[in-house]
Amino acid sequence: MFRQQGGITLKAVFIGAGSMAEAIIAGAITSGALQAENTYVTNRANNERLKELAAQYGIQSGYDMESALNNADVIVLAMKPKDAAAGLEAIRSYIHNGSVIISLLAGVGIDFMEKAIGKPCAIIRSMPNTSAAVGKSATAIALNKHVTAGQHKAAIDLFTAIGLAITVDESQMDAVTAVSGSGPAYIYYVAEAMQTSGEELGLDHETAKALIIQTLLGAADMLSESNGQAASLRKAITSAGGTTEAAIRTFDEWHVKEAIEAGVKEAAAQSKRLGLSYKH
Repeated sequence: MFRQQGGITLKAVFIGAGSMAEAIIAGAITSGALQAENTYVTNRANNERLKELAAQYGIQSGYDMESALNNADVIVLAMKPKDAAAGLEAIRSYIHNGSVIISLLAGVGIDFMEKAIGKPCAIIRSMPNTSAAVGKSATAIALNKHVTAGQHKAAIDLFTAIGLAITVDESQMDAVTAVSGSGPAYIYYVAEAMQTSGEELGLDHETAKALIIQTLLGAADMLSESNGQAASLRKAITSAGGTTEAAIRTFDEWHVKEAIEAGVKEAAAQSKRLGLSYKH
């Protein structure tokens, strides 16, 4: 993993301290993929946020950008995508031959990062999701030509420590963003509707919540064990004239499936539109 190289602990620096950075820090520190004493976090202004992360995870904060980045081996770009150009400008002089840049920036392409940095550098573009905080992220990564086999493996090990990690061609990143990057929000959206319906039908809040959570967990496990055959699983519990059929029929009347498909495709289109902002 990135935490060691030839017996030497590597220095990892997170630039940005938002929810995604915290999710990855939490998962990586808990799993041991990163070591707290050599993991640094910095941002432009919010010192209280940095203190909060340092207190919770034992990582290093309170450094200015220059001190944090000095001798950094792994630099994780976790700022807002709109700050990508300024962020890359800030790190350029700290990049050395062994540096690895890991980008969490939605829509910011490898080509843009390479040109902004202006020197050969290993760049790994990633799209995790916030389930990293509980070790359940679905993360896709894309590599530039400077990433070595060892760096590739280290990145897979890092993201595997917080869930599933797969390597894709960069051209697939918009689809990844739409399916798994934004995906947890779709599930939460469904859970919200189930919670509201359950309470309106007479269940108390906590009972409905517990039933929904366990139902989602069970369904996820069933999908995993059946190699993702969602349609087959749905049909198996949709008996003619039964309650499930009544619900699915209503969903079909309201075109729920088509709405979800359209929403996922629109998320991919938005990812592509955002990406166009970062092309030279």
